[in-house]
Amino acid sequence: MPKRVLSGIVVTSNSNKTITVDVTRRIKHKLYKKIIKQNKKYHAHDENNEFNVGDKVSIMESKPISKLKKWKVISNKGDDS
Repeated sequence: MPKRVLSGIVVTSNSNKTITVDVTRRIKHKLYKKIIKQNKKYHAHDENNEFNVGDKVSIMESKPISKLKKWKVISNKGDDS
């Protein structure tokens, strides 16, 4: 089964090797058929502490690293190189 990949914006990076990523999804409401935004925060593993608040990142599902961390950072979406 393939692992899920999500992209979002880093909200906090205060903890060591951990960042919090806010992922915004657009879904259609089941009853009213209106497009709405859904936000969810994920704790992701950042091995080298290289990401800061405001960075766009992609995260990938992984095996549980701690109680809350089940995602790893795979790339920086805002990098133009």
